[in-house]
This record gives sequence, C-alpha cells and structure tokens, in this order.
Amino acid sequence: MKLERASKSKSYMRVALQGASGSGKTYSALRLAFGMSKGTDIAIIDTENGSAHLYSSLGNYQVVQLSAPYTPERYIEALELCVKHQVGVVIIDSLSHEWEGHGGILEMHGASSGSNSFANWARITPRHNALVQCMLSLPMHVIATLRSKQEYTLQKDDRGRAVPQKIGMKPVQRDGIDYEFTTVLQVTMDHKATAAKDRTGLFPLDTPFLITEEVGKRLLAWAEDTPSTPASLSTNHINEYQNAYGN
Repeated sequence: MKLERASKSKSYMRVALQGASGSGKTYSALRLAFGMSKGTDIAIIDTENGSAHLYSSLGNYQVVQLSAPYTPERYIEALELCVKHQVGVVIIDSLSHEWEGHGGILEMHGASSGSNSFANWARITPRHNALVQCMLSLPMHVIATLRSKQEYTLQKDDRGRAVPQKIGMKPVQRDGIDYEFTTVLQVTMDHKATAAKDRTGLFPLDTPFLITEEVGKRLLAWAEDTPSTPASLSTNHINEYQNAYGN
C-alpha cells in the first residue's frame, strides 16, 4: 500500500457506443480504435455472426469469434485471450448479448430453479459483476457496443386509460451499465453521435459529430494527459470531419 500522485496517464479509456441495429456501431468502434491504438494491436470480440470481418479494408485487426452461449465467463475468456496477446485496444461487439442473448443473464435467470426471483438474482449477479470488473481492470483501452431499443412507460390519457408512451432509447444491458464507462456515445441511424455521458469534456452537448480516427486520437491524448489535448471537440472540428469523411 502506498500513496502516489494522481495521473490520467495511468488509466485506460472505457468507451461505450450505443445505438439501434444498423446505426453503424461496429464501423464507428473500429474507426475509434484505430485512432486510439497508437500502433498497438486491435482486437474485436464479435458476437454478431462474423460482421467484424466486413470492415477489414479499414486496416489490420484481429477477431475473436464469440458464439452462444453468451455467458459472462465466455466473455471473460475472450478478454483474457486479448490480454495474453498484448492487445492495445479491444472492442466488445456487442456487450448486449451477455445480457439478452442466448445463454445470457436474462435467460439464465429465467431458467433458474425455484420461484424466488431475488434468490435467483443473488446467484447470477456476481457472474455479471465479474465480467464488469474484468473489463474495468484490463490493461488496455476498451470500446463496447450496446444495442439500443425504444423504451416505453405507461401514462394515463384524457380518459384515464393507461397507454404506452415513448420515453427514448435505452441500451440493452443491466441498468446503470453506463456508469462503468468514461464516455458513452449515442449513435443514430445517420451514423452521427452525441455524448450521452462524457467525463472528458471533449464533446459539446447536443452537437452531433461523426466518429473518426481523429476522435479516437483526441480521447487517447486526454487519457495520456498530454499538453496538446484540446479543451473540446468544437463545431469547427465537427465540420472538418464531415467535409473529410462525408455527411
């Protein structure tokens, strides 16, 4: 046990990209990873039936194919493989399968013996928490994609009837998963992102931007606490990205 001066250079980025199917999360995650890699290896843990191979033209990266059952232990095994091979940036594509996929947490809970839901959760939650702790302790940058779905709530109409009302998009994972990430970016169907959570101060609120390698470089500079880190990702920079990479 010892005291040491706090420094961001001793930390790694934890970034989540959340969006509906078809919003470009995998492609965006890879572009972000190339900006953050600094020449180190990139690996993608692919739960999307080989979709990670579709973007091989972007550059060199490795793929770990993860098939069902999507248990926390299988994710941990894949992450430990990345540590063994000294990967610099790992993409988990997607983390939603661990929650809602075949053999994932929700399916485990539904198949648990006994009728006591709380007791069943008490047995399963530590397995999920072990994956979260593994992800947070990795000696590498982590980018996780999360599928989003429309969330509803019941509201009474003018006749007093309970009717569903849309209240926004919600990531498919355990409630509060966003607290585990440094930055959470919401990717829309036009492939642009806005910050849903940001501890870096790089992303202006309510201003959409394209996720490019340059965004990854800026996140890396912030994590390494380098003097060249910009105060924010300004509108001028966003326009530059759009001109360079298209709308």
